[in-house]
Amino acid sequence: MTAPADRGRVLVARLDDAGDVLLAGPAVRAVRTRAAEVVFLSGPNGRAAAGLLPGVDRVVTWRAPWIDHTPPPVSMAGAEELIGLVRGVDEAVLLTSFHQSALPLALLLRLAGVARITAISNDYPGSLLDVRHVVDESVDVPEAERMLAVARAAGFELPPGDEGGLAVRRPLPDVRRRFGRAFGPGSYVVVHPGTSAPARTWPADRHRQAVRELAEDGHRVVVTGTERDLTAYVAGGVAADLGGATTFTELAAVIEGAAVLVAGNTGPAHLAAAVGTPVVSLFAPVVPLERWAPYGVPSVVLGDQHAPCRGSRARICPVAGHPCLSQVTSEQVVKAVRELTQ
Repeated sequence: MTAPADRGRVLVARLDDAGDVLLAGPAVRAVRTRAAEVVFLSGPNGRAAAGLLPGVDRVVTWRAPWIDHTPPPVSMAGAEELIGLVRGVDEAVLLTSFHQSALPLALLLRLAGVARITAISNDYPGSLLDVRHVVDESVDVPEAERMLAVARAAGFELPPGDEGGLAVRRPLPDVRRRFGRAFGPGSYVVVHPGTSAPARTWPADRHRQAVRELAEDGHRVVVTGTERDLTAYVAGGVAADLGGATTFTELAAVIEGAAVLVAGNTGPAHLAAAVGTPVVSLFAPVVPLERWAPYGVPSVVLGDQHAPCRGSRARICPVAGHPCLSQVTSEQVVKAVRELTQ
Protein backbone atom coordinates (compact mmCIF):
# COMPACT_ATOMS: atom_id res chain seq x y z
CA MET A 1 0.00 0.00 0.00
CA THR A 2 1.39 3.40 -1.03
CA ALA A 3 1.46 6.13 1.64
CA PRO A 4 -0.51 9.27 0.79
CA ALA A 5 1.44 12.29 -0.45
CA ASP A 6 0.05 14.36 2.39
CA ARG A 7 3.08 16.43 3.38
CA GLY A 8 3.17 18.83 0.46
CA ARG A 9 6.43 20.22 -0.92
CA VAL A 10 9.30 19.08 1.32
CA LEU A 11 12.80 20.51 1.22
CA VAL A 12 15.70 18.18 2.08
CA ALA A 13 18.94 20.09 2.69
CA ARG A 14 22.54 18.91 2.71
CA LEU A 15 24.85 21.79 1.88
CA ASP A 16 28.35 20.34 1.58
CA ASP A 17 30.06 17.87 -0.77
CA ALA A 18 29.01 15.16 -3.23
CA GLY A 19 29.76 12.25 -0.92
CA ASP A 20 27.71 13.77 1.89
CA VAL A 21 24.80 14.24 -0.51
CA LEU A 22 24.98 10.63 -1.69
CA LEU A 23 24.86 9.50 1.95
CA ALA A 24 21.61 11.45 2.31
CA GLY A 25 19.95 9.15 -0.23
CA PRO A 26 18.10 6.87 2.20
CA ALA A 27 16.67 9.92 4.02
CA VAL A 28 15.49 11.36 0.71
CA ARG A 29 13.72 8.13 -0.23
CA ALA A 30 11.97 8.10 3.14
CA VAL A 31 10.77 11.67 2.66
CA ARG A 32 9.56 10.83 -0.84
CA THR A 33 7.06 8.29 0.53
CA ARG A 34 4.82 11.10 1.80
CA ALA A 35 5.94 14.25 0.01
CA ALA A 36 4.09 15.53 -3.04
CA GLU A 37 7.41 16.98 -4.20
CA VAL A 38 10.97 16.68 -2.87
CA VAL A 39 13.18 19.71 -3.41
CA PHE A 40 16.86 19.11 -2.58
CA LEU A 41 18.89 22.08 -1.39
CA SER A 42 22.59 21.47 -2.07
CA GLY A 43 25.80 23.43 -2.13
CA PRO A 44 27.57 23.84 -5.50
CA ASN A 45 29.83 20.85 -4.79
CA GLY A 46 26.86 18.58 -4.17
CA ARG A 47 24.55 19.55 -7.02
CA ALA A 48 25.51 16.77 -9.44
CA ALA A 49 25.16 14.14 -6.72
CA ALA A 50 21.77 15.50 -5.67
CA GLY A 51 20.53 15.13 -9.23
CA LEU A 52 21.43 11.43 -9.10
CA LEU A 53 19.38 10.65 -5.98
CA PRO A 54 16.20 8.61 -6.47
CA GLY A 55 13.24 10.53 -5.08
CA VAL A 56 14.50 14.04 -5.81
CA ASP A 57 12.14 16.04 -8.02
CA ARG A 58 14.12 19.28 -8.18
CA VAL A 59 17.55 20.52 -7.07
CA VAL A 60 18.27 24.08 -5.94
CA THR A 61 21.77 25.25 -5.12
CA TRP A 62 23.01 27.80 -2.60
CA ARG A 63 26.46 28.49 -1.16
CA ALA A 64 26.18 28.51 2.65
CA PRO A 65 28.59 30.90 4.40
CA TRP A 66 28.86 28.59 7.43
CA ILE A 67 29.58 25.37 5.48
CA ASP A 68 31.21 26.05 2.10
CA HIS A 69 34.99 25.49 1.89
CA THR A 70 35.42 28.94 0.30
CA PRO A 71 32.60 30.71 2.14
CA PRO A 72 31.05 33.84 0.67
CA PRO A 73 30.47 36.82 2.95
CA VAL A 74 27.18 36.93 4.79
CA SER A 75 24.92 39.39 3.01
CA MET A 76 21.31 40.42 2.73
CA ALA A 77 21.47 39.61 -0.99
CA GLY A 78 22.57 36.07 -0.21
CA ALA A 79 19.79 35.60 2.32
CA GLU A 80 17.22 36.94 -0.13
CA GLU A 81 18.54 34.59 -2.82
CA LEU A 82 17.90 31.57 -0.58
CA ILE A 83 14.49 32.82 0.47
CA GLY A 84 13.53 33.13 -3.19
CA LEU A 85 14.82 29.64 -3.98
CA VAL A 86 12.71 27.95 -1.30
CA ARG A 87 9.53 29.96 -1.66
CA GLY A 88 6.52 27.63 -1.64
CA VAL A 89 8.16 24.93 0.50
CA ASP A 90 5.83 23.56 3.18
CA GLU A 91 8.31 21.62 5.28
CA ALA A 92 12.05 21.09 5.60
CA VAL A 93 14.30 18.27 6.80
CA LEU A 94 17.80 19.61 7.47
CA LEU A 95 20.68 17.13 7.32
CA THR A 96 24.01 17.92 8.95
CA SER A 97 27.17 16.26 10.23
CA PHE A 98 28.10 16.23 13.91
CA HIS A 99 30.29 19.32 13.51
CA GLN A 100 27.68 21.41 11.69
CA SER A 101 24.76 23.46 12.99
CA ALA A 102 21.35 23.38 11.33
CA LEU A 103 20.20 26.57 13.06
CA PRO A 104 21.48 29.22 10.60
CA LEU A 105 19.60 27.52 7.76
CA ALA A 106 16.55 27.02 9.97
CA LEU A 107 16.46 30.76 10.69
CA LEU A 108 16.53 31.64 7.00
CA LEU A 109 13.87 29.05 6.20
CA ARG A 110 11.63 30.53 8.90
CA LEU A 111 12.03 33.92 7.22
CA ALA A 112 11.03 32.23 3.96
CA GLY A 113 7.79 31.02 5.59
CA VAL A 114 8.59 27.32 5.94
CA ALA A 115 6.04 26.09 8.47
CA ARG A 116 7.66 22.89 9.76
CA ILE A 117 11.38 22.25 10.20
CA THR A 118 13.17 19.15 11.54
CA ALA A 119 16.87 18.89 12.35
CA ILE A 120 19.44 17.64 14.83
CA SER A 121 20.32 20.30 17.37
CA ASN A 122 22.03 19.84 20.70
CA ASP A 123 21.85 23.62 21.11
CA TYR A 124 18.57 25.16 22.25
CA PRO A 125 16.72 26.02 19.00
CA GLY A 126 13.94 28.20 20.41
CA SER A 127 11.29 28.62 17.73
CA LEU A 128 13.61 27.70 14.86
CA LEU A 129 12.73 23.99 14.90
CA ASP A 130 9.43 22.15 15.22
CA VAL A 131 11.09 18.75 15.61
CA ARG A 132 14.40 18.82 17.46
CA HIS A 133 16.21 15.51 17.15
CA VAL A 134 18.85 15.15 19.88
CA VAL A 135 21.68 12.63 19.48
CA ASP A 136 24.68 11.56 21.51
CA GLU A 137 27.51 12.98 19.43
CA SER A 138 30.10 10.91 21.30
CA VAL A 139 28.74 7.83 19.51
CA ASP A 140 29.94 7.46 15.91
CA VAL A 141 27.02 6.46 13.70
CA PRO A 142 27.30 6.04 9.90
CA GLU A 143 26.25 9.26 8.19
CA ALA A 144 23.57 7.53 6.11
CA GLU A 145 21.93 6.19 9.28
CA ARG A 146 22.29 9.51 11.12
CA MET A 147 20.45 11.32 8.33
CA LEU A 148 17.78 8.65 7.97
CA ALA A 149 17.11 9.04 11.70
CA VAL A 150 16.34 12.73 11.12
CA ALA A 151 13.83 11.86 8.41
CA ARG A 152 12.23 9.34 10.75
CA ALA A 153 12.02 11.93 13.51
CA ALA A 154 10.11 14.10 11.03
CA GLY A 155 7.65 11.24 10.44
CA PHE A 156 9.03 9.72 7.24
CA GLU A 157 9.86 6.03 6.86
CA LEU A 158 11.52 4.08 4.07
CA PRO A 159 9.08 2.28 1.78
CA PRO A 160 8.56 -1.46 2.28
CA GLY A 161 11.45 -3.49 0.91
CA ASP A 162 13.91 -0.58 0.98
CA GLU A 163 16.83 -1.68 3.18
CA GLY A 164 18.36 1.78 3.42
CA GLY A 165 21.41 1.39 1.20
CA LEU A 166 22.86 4.05 -1.05
CA ALA A 167 21.47 4.29 -4.57
CA VAL A 168 21.52 6.33 -7.79
CA ARG A 169 18.95 6.96 -10.49
CA ARG A 170 18.76 4.44 -13.30
CA PRO A 171 19.61 3.96 -16.05
CA LEU A 172 23.19 5.17 -16.02
CA PRO A 173 24.79 6.05 -19.37
CA ASP A 174 26.43 3.34 -21.46
CA VAL A 175 30.07 4.41 -21.11
CA ARG A 176 31.18 1.73 -23.56
CA ARG A 177 29.81 3.84 -26.39
CA ARG A 178 32.03 6.76 -25.46
CA PHE A 179 35.09 5.14 -23.92
CA GLY A 180 35.21 1.72 -25.60
CA ARG A 181 33.85 -1.76 -25.12
CA ALA A 182 36.65 -2.63 -22.70
CA PHE A 183 34.52 -0.94 -20.02
CA GLY A 184 32.47 -4.07 -19.51
CA PRO A 185 31.32 -5.06 -16.00
CA GLY A 186 34.12 -6.11 -13.68
CA SER A 187 36.83 -5.93 -16.32
CA TYR A 188 38.99 -3.24 -14.71
CA VAL A 189 40.05 -1.48 -11.51
CA VAL A 190 39.38 2.24 -11.08
CA VAL A 191 41.96 4.35 -9.27
CA HIS A 192 40.74 7.81 -8.22
CA PRO A 193 43.72 9.75 -6.79
CA GLY A 194 42.11 13.11 -6.03
CA THR A 195 40.27 14.24 -2.90
CA SER A 196 38.63 17.47 -1.79
CA ALA A 197 41.18 17.95 1.01
CA PRO A 198 44.97 17.42 0.98
CA ALA A 199 44.84 15.77 4.42
CA ARG A 200 42.87 12.89 2.89
CA THR A 201 45.19 12.32 -0.07
CA TRP A 202 47.55 9.38 -0.60
CA PRO A 203 50.74 10.63 -2.33
CA ALA A 204 50.61 10.82 -6.12
CA ASP A 205 53.79 8.79 -6.56
CA ARG A 206 52.25 5.97 -4.48
CA HIS A 207 49.18 6.04 -6.71
CA ARG A 208 51.38 5.86 -9.81
CA GLN A 209 53.33 2.93 -8.38
CA ALA A 210 50.13 1.13 -7.40
CA VAL A 211 48.74 1.55 -10.92
CA ARG A 212 51.90 0.00 -12.37
CA GLU A 213 51.82 -2.91 -9.92
CA LEU A 214 48.11 -3.51 -10.48
CA ALA A 215 48.77 -3.71 -14.21
CA GLU A 216 51.65 -6.13 -13.57
CA ASP A 217 49.24 -8.18 -11.45
CA GLY A 218 47.00 -8.62 -14.47
CA HIS A 219 44.44 -5.87 -13.91
CA ARG A 220 43.30 -3.35 -16.47
CA VAL A 221 43.41 0.01 -14.69
CA VAL A 222 41.40 3.18 -15.29
CA VAL A 223 42.32 6.47 -13.61
CA THR A 224 39.56 9.01 -12.97
CA GLY A 225 39.34 12.51 -11.55
CA THR A 226 39.02 16.16 -12.42
CA GLU A 227 42.70 17.14 -12.06
CA ARG A 228 44.12 16.23 -15.46
CA ASP A 229 47.79 16.71 -14.56
CA LEU A 230 47.34 14.40 -11.56
CA THR A 231 45.46 11.69 -13.44
CA ALA A 232 47.96 11.76 -16.33
CA TYR A 233 50.86 11.37 -13.90
CA VAL A 234 49.17 8.55 -12.01
CA ALA A 235 48.16 6.73 -15.20
CA GLY A 236 51.79 6.90 -16.29
CA GLY A 237 51.13 5.50 -19.74
CA VAL A 238 50.06 2.20 -18.16
CA ALA A 239 46.42 2.92 -17.34
CA ALA A 240 43.54 4.48 -19.25
CA ASP A 241 43.39 8.15 -18.24
CA LEU A 242 39.84 9.57 -17.96
CA GLY A 243 40.94 12.70 -16.13
CA GLY A 244 38.45 15.49 -16.81
CA ALA A 245 36.59 13.33 -19.34
CA THR A 246 33.52 12.23 -17.40
CA THR A 247 30.43 13.88 -16.03
CA PHE A 248 29.44 12.83 -12.51
CA THR A 249 26.82 10.50 -13.98
CA GLU A 250 29.35 8.97 -16.36
CA LEU A 251 31.76 8.54 -13.46
CA ALA A 252 29.05 6.56 -11.67
CA ALA A 253 28.73 4.30 -14.69
CA VAL A 254 32.51 3.82 -14.99
CA ILE A 255 32.73 2.91 -11.30
CA GLU A 256 29.72 0.61 -11.54
CA GLY A 257 31.49 -1.40 -14.23
CA ALA A 258 34.66 -1.77 -12.18
CA ALA A 259 35.65 -4.78 -10.11
CA VAL A 260 37.06 -2.45 -7.41
CA LEU A 261 37.54 1.26 -6.78
CA VAL A 262 40.74 2.50 -5.10
CA ALA A 263 40.09 5.92 -3.54
CA GLY A 264 40.43 8.08 -0.48
CA ASN A 265 37.61 9.36 1.70
CA THR A 266 36.00 11.31 -1.12
CA GLY A 267 32.81 11.44 -3.15
CA PRO A 268 33.64 8.61 -5.60
CA ALA A 269 34.03 6.19 -2.66
CA HIS A 270 30.40 6.88 -1.74
CA LEU A 271 29.46 6.75 -5.42
CA ALA A 272 30.96 3.26 -5.50
CA ALA A 273 28.82 2.30 -2.52
CA ALA A 274 25.75 3.64 -4.32
CA VAL A 275 26.41 1.46 -7.38
CA GLY A 276 27.54 -1.62 -5.45
CA THR A 277 31.27 -1.61 -6.28
CA PRO A 278 33.77 -2.78 -3.60
CA VAL A 279 36.24 -0.16 -2.36
CA VAL A 280 39.87 -0.10 -1.28
CA SER A 281 39.57 2.88 1.03
CA LEU A 282 42.70 4.97 1.65
CA PHE A 283 41.17 6.56 4.72
CA ALA A 284 42.79 9.37 6.72
CA PRO A 285 41.33 9.47 10.26
CA VAL A 286 40.84 13.25 10.33
CA VAL A 287 37.14 12.30 10.45
CA PRO A 288 35.79 9.10 12.02
CA LEU A 289 35.92 5.98 9.86
CA GLU A 290 32.76 4.74 11.56
CA ARG A 291 30.85 7.69 10.12
CA TRP A 292 32.31 7.99 6.61
CA ALA A 293 33.55 4.54 5.57
CA PRO A 294 32.07 3.20 2.30
CA TYR A 295 28.55 2.24 3.33
CA GLY A 296 27.04 -1.15 2.62
CA VAL A 297 29.65 -2.57 0.21
CA PRO A 298 32.68 -4.84 0.73
CA SER A 299 35.74 -2.74 1.51
CA VAL A 300 39.32 -2.91 2.74
CA VAL A 301 40.43 0.11 4.77
CA LEU A 302 44.08 1.16 4.60
CA GLY A 303 45.59 3.92 6.72
CA ASP A 304 46.49 4.30 10.40
CA GLN A 305 43.19 5.05 12.13
CA HIS A 306 45.02 5.90 15.36
CA ALA A 307 47.42 8.45 13.88
CA PRO A 308 47.93 11.81 15.69
CA CYS A 309 45.60 13.57 13.22
CA ARG A 310 42.69 11.42 14.38
CA GLY A 311 39.49 13.45 14.77
CA SER A 312 41.15 16.77 13.88
CA ARG A 313 38.84 17.46 10.89
CA ALA A 314 41.90 19.06 9.28
CA ARG A 315 41.85 19.80 5.55
CA ILE A 316 45.65 20.16 5.50
CA CYS A 317 47.55 17.48 7.41
CA PRO A 318 48.63 18.85 10.81
CA VAL A 319 51.33 16.18 11.29
CA ALA A 320 54.71 16.31 9.55
CA GLY A 321 55.12 13.59 6.96
CA HIS A 322 51.38 12.75 6.70
CA PRO A 323 51.98 9.44 8.54
CA CYS A 324 48.40 8.16 8.52
CA LEU A 325 48.56 7.56 4.75
CA SER A 326 52.20 7.92 3.73
CA GLN A 327 52.97 4.60 5.42
CA VAL A 328 50.50 2.76 3.18
CA THR A 329 52.38 0.91 0.43
CA SER A 330 51.43 0.10 -3.14
CA GLU A 331 51.87 -3.58 -2.24
CA GLN A 332 49.12 -3.23 0.35
CA VAL A 333 46.79 -1.75 -2.27
CA VAL A 334 47.46 -4.60 -4.70
CA LYS A 335 46.86 -7.14 -1.94
CA ALA A 336 43.58 -5.42 -0.97
CA VAL A 337 42.39 -5.46 -4.60
CA ARG A 338 43.17 -9.18 -4.73
CA GLU A 339 41.12 -9.75 -1.57
CA LEU A 340 38.11 -7.98 -3.05
CA THR A 341 38.30 -9.67 -6.45
CA GLN A 342 38.85 -13.29 -5.39
